[in-house]
Amino acid sequence: MSKKNIFLILLVILLTFAPLFLLKNAEFAGADDRAESAITEINKDYKPWFSSIWEPPSGEVESLLFSLQSAIGAGIVCYYIGYIKGKSVKGSVKK
Repeated sequence: MSKKNIFLILLVILLTFAPLFLLKNAEFAGADDRAESAITEINKDYKPWFSSIWEPPSGEVESLLFSLQSAIGAGIVCYYIGYIKGKSVKGSVKK
């Protein structure tokens, strides 16, 4: 592995974990929570027009499911990009 790749991997790790150490006691709320609080500030009588079918038992489980969903999506996208790239390289090789 080249030094450039190692540097980029370390940079990604640093960017991933830095907020956990630099922002002590920070609340990492999602956009859904912020939107709900903003709506209730504007309209006190707001009532949601639907409810969730299933609520995860904890925030950790919800984060796990979200991470799993994003990993599967990234895997599909990267597989497709690799497939297309491989197909173009394979077609350009002269015999």
